[in-house]
Amino acid sequence: MTNISQNTHNQGEIPSSGLSPLPQWGLILVEGSDAASFLQNQLTNSVLGLRRTFSPQIAESYAATRLVGYCSPKGRLLASAWITLAPVSESSDDRFALFISKDIAASIAKRLAMFVLRSKVKITDVSNQMTISGYFSASSEIAEFEINDSAIGLRLPDVFVNSQSYGRILVAQENAVPTEDHSMINTWNDLEVQSAIARIVLATQEQFVPQMINFESVAGVDFKKGCYPGQEIVARSQYRGVIKRRLFLAHTDRAANLGLFGPGTELFHSLDPSQPAGMVVLSSPSAQDLNRLDLQVECKLEALEKGEIRLGSAQGPVLKIDALPYPLIEI
Repeated sequence: MTNISQNTHNQGEIPSSGLSPLPQWGLILVEGSDAASFLQNQLTNSVLGLRRTFSPQIAESYAATRLVGYCSPKGRLLASAWITLAPVSESSDDRFALFISKDIAASIAKRLAMFVLRSKVKITDVSNQMTISGYFSASSEIAEFEINDSAIGLRLPDVFVNSQSYGRILVAQENAVPTEDHSMINTWNDLEVQSAIARIVLATQEQFVPQMINFESVAGVDFKKGCYPGQEIVARSQYRGVIKRRLFLAHTDRAANLGLFGPGTELFHSLDPSQPAGMVVLSSPSAQDLNRLDLQVECKLEALEKGEIRLGSAQGPVLKIDALPYPLIEI
């Protein structure tokens, strides 16, 4: 069986805290009196009952922020996002903020707008008007982080690396010019990979049914809510046990040209090199060892039983599979 190692690093230290610009993230605003019912019929997770969060408060916990997916009619993920309900004021209509990959934000906003019809809903891609930043901290300072009165902030699930828990906050604000610090950017990206919570980008659109990237195990699917695009296929995958692929953490050491192995890169199994065995979902150089590449990979379960999994080609670097930070829901 393929060796599953503990998720540890042997070189360097992760910064204890930092604020990083996130140029790969964008933001879609969905607002109006019908916004909640509209999104409820579009997304994999329920948005009803989300607690209203007013700036400068930061949305946190499942009560105020949730992971959601947006599927094609075939049940394949077109997008994933972190959503929060952030009205401008207590008297204003609902305004939902979806933090999403910037390279798909415009197309997803356009697609959602196609289904508004007569609903009182306005959908706006504000990715080029709002600056997205990420703050992380390994101390209680995460609770003291503040945003300004016009910003939107939400807290993501903590990431546990090397016996240390790191809190993370996404922030969107206008006219912000965060200082570029490559070590901070790299640390944020690596923590995102290590969270084992997938983010769909342009290269991975329509590649995965939600369960193939563990969406049901990280509270990204509500099987009790009403219909949404692809719902029947997602439900069938859950209750008929047809999922033969899963998301795993992995790494490779001393790989040349690390930047070549981004999302969408195919994986190959040594016992069946003629066809791909999976795909890179997200990747980042390790925050502690820049010669090491950390990855989220979607892979055939049978490929983990014996043989080697290689990155990019049948002759590519060998992947070492790491332990997930959460249990998988059995399907």
